[in-house]
Amino acid sequence: MNKLPVSVCMISGAEAHRIGASLESVVGWAGEIIVVLNDDVKDGTEEILRLHGANIFREPWKGHIAQKNSAARKAAHAWILGLDADEVVSPRLRDEIQHLFAQKEELSRFAAFSFPRLAMFCGRWIRHGDWQPRHITRLWRKDMGEWGGVDPHDKLLVRGKVGKLHNHLLHYTAAEIDHQLAKISGYTNDFVRDALQRRRRATSLDLVFRPAWRFIRAYFFRLGFLDGWPGYYIAWMVAFEAITRYAKVRFAQEIAT
Repeated sequence: MNKLPVSVCMISGAEAHRIGASLESVVGWAGEIIVVLNDDVKDGTEEILRLHGANIFREPWKGHIAQKNSAARKAAHAWILGLDADEVVSPRLRDEIQHLFAQKEELSRFAAFSFPRLAMFCGRWIRHGDWQPRHITRLWRKDMGEWGGVDPHDKLLVRGKVGKLHNHLLHYTAAEIDHQLAKISGYTNDFVRDALQRRRRATSLDLVFRPAWRFIRAYFFRLGFLDGWPGYYIAWMVAFEAITRYAKVRFAQEIAT
């Protein structure tokens, strides 16, 4: 299989239990794999990365956005594919990307490409609610995009036209509920740090209405009820994440005064 002029850029913590599947999905066709690995990781992740030929850079944790931009800056190729350790490029998406790069004229028309991401939770693919397979932009020309947004919810900011691919990136977000709950703790801590830096205050409206709206939007407006009990649980989980974010900000405000 011919290698494409694409740098796969990843960031990683202690991910020895699952990063291998992500690497296997790109190692045969990507021009290089760049991984910024947290400097305190000792669970065997580095050894798995080396087995797959990744270029590894040990760095202290700077937040999702800064860490991802650090990985992207190290890319040698003109195109970058951003992946998380719990994501796998499906064979159909791989074939679609290879076909895209064979069409030089089509490729040159765009600064980036998006594709749908399909999440698995507790053994079931989630097709509705806040985890519905919406398009995410992850393949971009190195000089035409960078990571922005608010930690931990990074977003690729693209200068130019974004094309659409149609096949799924597979997101193995959590095999167990406890794992997902543990992620919420880290995500909300990142949100609090960003809020304090921006002097963003948490109001009573944030504590009362944001969580309620997150549940209603996920379960009813985005049809989470069609995913059975996991859809119901996910709707409550995103509401819980919302209230936890703003409760932590409110508490941090109070102890700072």
